[in-house]
Amino acid sequence: MELTRRSFLKLTGATAAAATLAGVGLRKASASTGEPLRIKFTKEYHTNCTFCGVGCGIICNVRDGVIVNVDGDPDHPINEGTLCSKGASTFNMSYIYDEKGKPRLNPNRLTEVLYRAPGASSYEVKDWDWALTEIAKRIKDTRDRTLVETVDVGGRRVTVNRTNAINWLGSAWNTGEENYLYHKMCRAMGLINIDHCARL
Repeated sequence: MELTRRSFLKLTGATAAAATLAGVGLRKASASTGEPLRIKFTKEYHTNCTFCGVGCGIICNVRDGVIVNVDGDPDHPINEGTLCSKGASTFNMSYIYDEKGKPRLNPNRLTEVLYRAPGASSYEVKDWDWALTEIAKRIKDTRDRTLVETVDVGGRRVTVNRTNAINWLGSAWNTGEENYLYHKMCRAMGLINIDHCARL
C-alpha cells in the first residue's frame, strides 16, 4: 500500500483518536486496579509558578505538609492549566518519587551552605549566619575599593557614586515587592549593572 499524505493524516488521526478514547475511560480505571489517586486526601493550594516572570498559575496538592503533586491551574487567565517543562518540574525541586510511589526529599537539592575556599579542591559545610555575614563583608569591601565618587564631564566634576565591580541579577522567585526593595538597595550601594532573569 502506497502511503500518501492523505492516508498518513488519516492514520495519524485514527491513532490520536484511539489514544484519546483510551485515556478518558474506555480502558480499566485506575481505581479498579487498587491504585489510589496520588492527590487523594490532599489540600489544594493555588499559587504562581516562580520560574520566570510570566506568572502562570499552579495548583499544589499537599498531604501532611508534603507537596505530592503539582498541576497547572485551569482557571488561571495566563496559562489556562498548561505548564512549560520548567513549571511542570516544580515538584522535583524539593521531592522525587521512590520506587513505591511515595514522595521523598530530592537528594540532589542543596539544604546547607557549601563553601570552597580559594585554592581548595573540596567544599566544606558552613553555617548560614557565617555565610550571610561573609557575603555582606565581601560586598562592602568590594564597594569600598571600587567606588567612583566623581567623574569629569566637559571639564567639571560630576558626582556619580557608583561601582562597576558588582553585578546584580534579580530573580523571578521573588515577588515584585521584594525585587523593588532589592533594586532600591542596589541603587543605594551605587550599583549600575542590574538585570533580571525575566526581562522580556
